[in-house]
Amino acid sequence: MTMNDNDHRAGRGADADRAAQGPGRLAKYEARTREPLDLLALATLWLVVVPPGDFGHNVTGIVVAFRVALSTVYGVDIGIRSALAPRHLHYALTHPLALVAVLLPPARVIFSLRLVRSLFRRGNLLRFLVAAAVLVAEGAVIVYLFERHAPGSNIHTVGEALWWSFVTVTTVGYGDFYPVTASGRITACFIMAIGLLTLAVITAQVASSFVAQGARRATPAPQEAARREVTLAELGERLARIERLLAATHPGNAPRAVEDD
Repeated sequence: MTMNDNDHRAGRGADADRAAQGPGRLAKYEARTREPLDLLALATLWLVVVPPGDFGHNVTGIVVAFRVALSTVYGVDIGIRSALAPRHLHYALTHPLALVAVLLPPARVIFSLRLVRSLFRRGNLLRFLVAAAVLVAEGAVIVYLFERHAPGSNIHTVGEALWWSFVTVTTVGYGDFYPVTASGRITACFIMAIGLLTLAVITAQVASSFVAQGARRATPAPQEAARREVTLAELGERLARIERLLAATHPGNAPRAVEDD
């Protein structure tokens, strides 16, 4: 059984179509899943910051379950991306950090840095607030894990830690709860920085919105500008008509007549 040139062309065309569709489908999938996975990495920041020994024996199973679930999610993600890529194995091998994240889920936090960087672009206020809220909640969990068994600590529940983080990020600082460990205080500094940065970003966004509104009001709309141009043109035509009528009624007063005299 032989294969003619048309069959060869058809085979090559099918391969080309698959190669052309692969990057497009891969790009669409990455665009849909990039931000949710980055937020998931931010939401599991406590797995990176808190040492395993500070979790306690009672929650060791929960921590292991979290790690297995994250490994499953990241494994499915890299598997789908490799399947959508034209060269499956090559794509997986050229993304070693994604493979490492499957075995060590906290490594995925490195990807979330691009989300934090993109939040400072104009028009991303809602995303910035969501990311800030996630980081504040993460700070509360981290402080709770550091402070719950520390000598002299007054933060013993997640609710107390959340209340403390909310009071801290709003720069109110009631002082009813406060960290006493060095790790908790370092985390508190980051939460304070998030609070100040959030206020600065909101202020800048509101100011930019007011400036943009003022610029739009000062600039005439295209229709208004067109109406003004039409009005000026009509006015010029009327003046020219009046000059012609005056010249016809009083020829001696016409501009040319005066110049000739």
